[in-house]
Amino acid sequence: MKKLVVLISVFSALSCAELQSVAETVLEENAEITESQIGSALKEALLNGVEHQVTKLSSQDGFYNNEMVKILLPEELQKVDNTLRKIGLGDLADEGLKLMNDAASDAVKEATPIFVNAVKDMTFQDAKQILMGDSQAATQYLQQKTTDELYQKFYPQVEQSLGKVGANQIWTTAINKYNTLPLTEDVEPNLSEYVTQQALEGVFTMIAVEETKIRNDINARTSDLLKRVFRLQD
Repeated sequence: MKKLVVLISVFSALSCAELQSVAETVLEENAEITESQIGSALKEALLNGVEHQVTKLSSQDGFYNNEMVKILLPEELQKVDNTLRKIGLGDLADEGLKLMNDAASDAVKEATPIFVNAVKDMTFQDAKQILMGDSQAATQYLQQKTTDELYQKFYPQVEQSLGKVGANQIWTTAINKYNTLPLTEDVEPNLSEYVTQQALEGVFTMIAVEETKIRNDINARTSDLLKRVFRLQD
């Protein structure tokens, strides 16, 4: 009889402990999340995404090997490219295309500190609106806050890069050859402007990919805070 009483007591004690653990878990998961936590989680997510994607784009062939953002020829140069290939100058066209993408990768190295400052300046209200916004709300926030400054940093870097690697000379040679052909209309594109705009679009395209991942893939939420906060928008 004593043994039975002891067993019942032990079972009861264990059950109470388990129930308490479950209750604590439920309370923890449903505890009110503060504005500070929401802001911290959004900043963590954005900084992780920026660091990940900017690092990839700024690496060697970061644009050229990424079909989502690879910079193709501007419309006015596509006919130059097609004509050069027809007359056996495809290598010249390929080299010019790669150098354009390399210039974009060089320019994107300037992006990280600009994004970091924009994230640091995010208010609690910004964070709440982003969290409960659409699938690209964070990307749109960064686009609004940083595009002008990024352009000012990107353009001279693109221009310098195109000049440094000889892309301007290559395209000048290619375009001059094209312009001397009969029955063609002369073209004079602004390569630096075009590559700068394409680099900007590429950066925000990849940040949007990262944002969508963290909103939709629980495994992409790499900290307890991210898991708790982003559960609100699930």
